[in-house]
Amino acid sequence: MEVMYLLIGFSLLVALIFLGLFFWAVRSGQFDDQYTPSMRVLFDDKKSSPKKSNNNQNHRDE
Repeated sequence: MEVMYLLIGFSLLVALIFLGLFFWAVRSGQFDDQYTPSMRVLFDDKKSSPKKSNNNQNHRDE
């Protein structure tokens, strides 16, 4: 029976931590932009050009 009290207390502690993290995220502006995520689906991603590696230019075999 003591294990049940320990588990209930631990679960309440974890729930309070997650609730605090949620309120922190809301206050810090994590959920402010409601428009951009819905519009992002409509546009294609820009294709990035392949970058050239400069590794061979910096190393010389002597």
